[in-house]
Amino acid sequence: MAGASAIEIQQKKILDTIRSTDQGEWKVLLLDGGSKSLIDGVVREDDILELNVTNIERIEDRRPMNKEMDAVYLLSALPHILDSLMADLERRRYRRTFLIWTSILRPDLQHRLDQSSIANQHIVQASVLNIDFYPRESHLITFRDPWSFPTLFHPACNHLVRQHMDGLAQKIVSICVSLGEYPAIRYYTPPSPNHEASVLCSHLARFVQTQLDQYAKFNHDFPPPSPRPRGLLIVTDRTLDLFAPLLHEFTYQAMVHDLLPLTEGDKIYYKSENNQAQLGKDQELSEKDGIWVKYRHLHMKDLLDELVKDFNAFKAQNPQFADSDAPATINSIKDMLAGLPKFQEGKEAYSLHLSMTQDAMNVFQERRLADVASVEQSLATGLDEDNKKAKNLADQVVRLLDDDAIEFPDRLRLIIQYLLYRDGLLPTDIQKLLSHARLPAQDSEVMYNLELLGAHVTRVLKDSRPVAQYQFGKKEAQVPVSNESGLSRFEPALKVVLEEVSRGTLDQNTFPFTKPHLDAADGLMGQDVVSQASLRSAKPTWARTRPSASEPRQRILVFMAGGATYSESRACCEVSNSLNKDIYLATTHMLTPSLYLRQVGDLSVDRRRLDLPADRPKPRAPDHLFEKETPPPPPKPYVHGDSRAQPPVAGMQNLHVGDRSAHSRPANGQMPSTSSNNARLTKDNEKDREKKKKHHFFSSKR
Repeated sequence: MAGASAIEIQQKKILDTIRSTDQGEWKVLLLDGGSKSLIDGVVREDDILELNVTNIERIEDRRPMNKEMDAVYLLSALPHILDSLMADLERRRYRRTFLIWTSILRPDLQHRLDQSSIANQHIVQASVLNIDFYPRESHLITFRDPWSFPTLFHPACNHLVRQHMDGLAQKIVSICVSLGEYPAIRYYTPPSPNHEASVLCSHLARFVQTQLDQYAKFNHDFPPPSPRPRGLLIVTDRTLDLFAPLLHEFTYQAMVHDLLPLTEGDKIYYKSENNQAQLGKDQELSEKDGIWVKYRHLHMKDLLDELVKDFNAFKAQNPQFADSDAPATINSIKDMLAGLPKFQEGKEAYSLHLSMTQDAMNVFQERRLADVASVEQSLATGLDEDNKKAKNLADQVVRLLDDDAIEFPDRLRLIIQYLLYRDGLLPTDIQKLLSHARLPAQDSEVMYNLELLGAHVTRVLKDSRPVAQYQFGKKEAQVPVSNESGLSRFEPALKVVLEEVSRGTLDQNTFPFTKPHLDAADGLMGQDVVSQASLRSAKPTWARTRPSASEPRQRILVFMAGGATYSESRACCEVSNSLNKDIYLATTHMLTPSLYLRQVGDLSVDRRRLDLPADRPKPRAPDHLFEKETPPPPPKPYVHGDSRAQPPVAGMQNLHVGDRSAHSRPANGQMPSTSSNNARLTKDNEKDREKKKKHHFFSSKR
């Protein structure tokens, strides 16, 4: 995908800001837990140390006083972090302070800092980076906040929603500022709202608009001049598409996150069980892995062939490592050793992805996912593989539920998709399906909790409500569908939204503007939107139907509250490439089907069991930061007659340079008395004094 990488933008911003503090002096960089996670994701430690940084330390840790060294604090804008900073300033731990916040400080916290005389004395430079987000891929950004889902949708968290949305809005504004965009804003409004959270996108979009306007008011250089068309921000949430988190997606990235046991944290790792060479070794999946970046959105049916083809080309580019009967020469050995690190790295990467692909396909076959996915696609699209209205779906679902080869989580996903397809079921039918699937009764809670996301879960016996209509339409297949592509007929609703907004045909009732009187004209023009540069330099656009590849690409930022799926990330990339746009997907967190089911099920549990950050004790600055350093004890004065304070004469009497026999202890085992030794030393000193007088060392002349 072309366009500016969010990772590179954030990396450059961090390094440039640290570099701006360089006044020819060495300095220490101070981070907290949050800011360290932000930096570790995009910047190498070596790149920071090259900027006259001697050391990188954690502000929460015990640290020595260093009053001769300047300090650069790159900190999260949180109350307990400000407490930690103030403790350092009050103790004058460093000489001068350069202060960098990852986001805007709360007004009451900023007032406290401004009113501190010590802070005003020691802080020589202060700035705000607006980087309080985590670029996961070049065009995928997360907030690493899985607790956002229950906060937004759990009935017991209603009083937390406003504060939470204010925090989300601040992070979205940070993304816009980092990208240099002052976008028009559109938000999702469900056409037939029947749930309390239906106004979520409306409120969040207005929060973003207010904060963005405020930022532009106080920062006159925002937005920076640019030849790009004005950007667009689309605010939506998980209720836009309830099918996407449930379907089995068979592109590489989505499939391995669904089927394989990845270790996810600040980074993503996979431990292969089939590859003996890498057995027991966690291998990272990141933007540094060229194979992963190249193939993550490729369908699995094409992936294996491409991997084998690329690996053969890789071996051909490294002939020195191929098996050969030719005798080794000095030059051939040198060439082999020179290319060994790169070859080994490439070999491990191909080995990892071949193993992951094979592991995923084994799961695919063992769980009979081809049969499951065929029915899922019909439920999600309403069409069969011949592009005709699907029939007998209830019988197909029941047969799969009775099949012992189908695992229980897949059965639950299948029932929920059938419920969504029918736009609600009789309560007795729900129980029958659960009985067929041999699922516990508590799994019905997952189904009933979907009402909190806008789904119709139940219907009465003589309900005349029709089967659910597909809000964003569906693509009609123009050619017969093959067996493989028949398992991938569904497209996420987000893809249809992006295609329609690019054409200028997106419904304004479903996606209204926050400022319709100002932004609607731009937003409805689709490709032909107004540039952020001077209107005098804007070229006429009436004759254009599609921008050329050489023209600056419009940026579209999509924010998905409550979590986004890997199929939606893939859809953003495809639309970006096909319509010549830069599309960035931002979300609170990434969803896998298992995580989604667990989070929906938690919407009916007691809030105290959720362990929400808002319910935890407020973090505090470590106590040791406020402890006064105890001065070293003064040396004890020598008191004559005090055996505990005797000078170390007695201990030195056995130290001799010369014959080792002088070190031996007397035969009676007792050491010579201290008084005799002192007398001997006194006599020796007097002899030395007399000798020095003869050489006039102590002259009385003044």
